[in-house]
Amino acid sequence: MRKTLALAFAAVAMLAVNDSAQACRYFGAASYNCCPTTACQPTACYTACRVERKTCYRTEYDQVMEPQQYTAYRTEYETVYEDKQETCYRMVNETVYRDVEYTVQKPVYETAEREERYTVRRPIVETAYRDCSYQVQKPVWETHERECRRTVMRPVVETIEQECRQTVMRPVTETINQERCYTVMKPVTTYRTVHRMQGVWETRQVQKPGRCRPCWTTDACGIPRMTMVQVPGKTHCRKVWRLRRVACQVPCTQYVPQVVRQNCPVQVTRYVPEVVVNKVPVKVCKMVPEVVVTKVPYRTCRWVTETVAQKVPYKTCRWVCEEKVRKVPVQTCRMVSEKCTRKVAECVTRKVPYTVNHRVARCVPKQVPVTCTRYVAKCVARKVPYEVCTMVPTTVCPTTSACSTGNCDLSPAPQTRGSNKPLAPTPEPEPEANPKSAPAKPQVSA
Repeated sequence: MRKTLALAFAAVAMLAVNDSAQACRYFGAASYNCCPTTACQPTACYTACRVERKTCYRTEYDQVMEPQQYTAYRTEYETVYEDKQETCYRMVNETVYRDVEYTVQKPVYETAEREERYTVRRPIVETAYRDCSYQVQKPVWETHERECRRTVMRPVVETIEQECRQTVMRPVTETINQERCYTVMKPVTTYRTVHRMQGVWETRQVQKPGRCRPCWTTDACGIPRMTMVQVPGKTHCRKVWRLRRVACQVPCTQYVPQVVRQNCPVQVTRYVPEVVVNKVPVKVCKMVPEVVVTKVPYRTCRWVTETVAQKVPYKTCRWVCEEKVRKVPVQTCRMVSEKCTRKVAECVTRKVPYTVNHRVARCVPKQVPVTCTRYVAKCVARKVPYEVCTMVPTTVCPTTSACSTGNCDLSPAPQTRGSNKPLAPTPEPEPEANPKSAPAKPQVSA
């Protein structure tokens, strides 16, 4: 409809321009009414535009959410208790002797002889006598006796009974509760953030430029002209499929070790001190004083002077040089390696196994089916009709070739640059027969 109105308006504008041109030729003396009808008929063939309408179809896509059921499995845990025998080890220290070989350096001495000449001075001793008379005091001993009284302690032995107290350790067996620790694996569920790609429909504004419409204006000379003026565009909304990262919470179950304490009865043997009294026969010795009289002989000495005649020999010595040969022992030492063996004590720790029974809790997982419903986005295509108007050029030829009267001898002036030739409207571009491909089907995660 807009294109039809534009074409009608253009035709009227062209007739008005031609009339004004003729009026200008006659300097205002003539008017449109004074021109014969035959003068206004076209004198040559011209091209006109014919409007053709055509119905086309374009494909539009609508998004439909379709419910879909699927089966998921949920993990449930059951606690099961079972008796478990565990072998424990205790450390026992033992002393072990091992032979260790070592090398020692043993000295070996060897004796050799070598001759050595030397000069000595040998003394020659001669004996002579000289008179050495002297006086001596000679002791004369006499024996006497005297009584000596002394008190002595004589031992007297008696047998008595004495109490002997000694402490012994008596074993006492008791049953006590001992706390024992063992580790079990406990499931702990945590949630971690996982980023996934998820599609979202977004609404965007698209600016569509306005169409060109003819508009009357006047130039510098005051001549009205028709020009094409673009009207303001329109803004419409359009849905666009866009992927974005979405943070999701995902449960994560892991087993964490946990220490469990349990009281177990254990037999313990402890030693209690106990005092034992025994009577032991003991021999006791006591000292009894007793007076003893003894006769002690003693000697007295008196000195008597005597003259003793004595010849004392004495020796005189003179030295004589004499050469001698002697053998000097020379001792050499060399080291000989010798292997020896010795026993080295080592403390060896060995494990002695013993069995302990305890109850262990264990989590047994099982899968339970669960029916869930999710909505899947589905694109549905539909055909939308629209009308396309095209301008088809048509050649029109006049029925008469010349004017019957003499008033229309004026031939149309050739069109030059800047003339008032009407502008043909520009046809609107046809819309695309095949629109853009439909957006990809969104992936909906479970």
